[in-house]
This record gives sequence, structure tokens and C-alpha cells, in this order.
Amino acid sequence: MNKLILRGSFAAIGLWAATFMITGLQFDSGSTLLIAGLLLGCANAFLRPLLVLLTLPLAILSLGLFVLVINAALVGFVAWLLPGMHVTGFWAALGSAMIVSLVSWIGGRFAPRTS
Repeated sequence: MNKLILRGSFAAIGLWAATFMITGLQFDSGSTLLIAGLLLGCANAFLRPLLVLLTLPLAILSLGLFVLVINAALVGFVAWLLPGMHVTGFWAALGSAMIVSLVSWIGGRFAPRTS
């Protein structure tokens, strides 16, 4: 449970950073941003492995770049679920997904390891 909350926190920080760098990403309020981070953390924990497994041949053919498309689709999915989150298109979702992935990777490197 703590790991899921930590993933959601890193996703929320990444989404917050992405709002400053990506013009097509907006949130109506701070609470919407936190909920979006938690939803994206849950989607990355549960849906992403299944989607990567289902699209494994595409990921292999594209040398792993198709995983970025999956991440963008998850950002779009969370925006579709959450009324206060607005993503204008695929490129905004892709840029946001890249920033969230980078922030989550950096955060995961500094987070304490739990067994």
C-alpha cells in the first residue's frame, strides 16, 4: 500500500512539473492534480504491465519506443476519467508521460527500499 501511495505521489509531482512544460496539460484545481497522480500511479501499477504484455511484439519491433505510446495512452485515460484534467492531444499526452516517467524514475532512485 505504501508503495502505491509513493508511486501516486511521484506521478503527481511529475504531472505538476509537466503543467509548466507542456501547454496542452491543465488541471482545474490542486486536488484534481493529486487525484490524477494517484489514478495515474494505480494505472501504471496495474494496467501498464498488462498493456506492455499485450503489445510486446510492437514493443520489440520498435525497440521499446511503443512503451511511450502506452504511457501516453494511460495519461489520456486518466484525463478521460477525471473531469478536471484536460489533455489537448496525443503530443501533449506523450510529453506529459515522458516527464512523469522521468520524475518517477528519479524519485524511485532516491526512495527508500522496502521489502
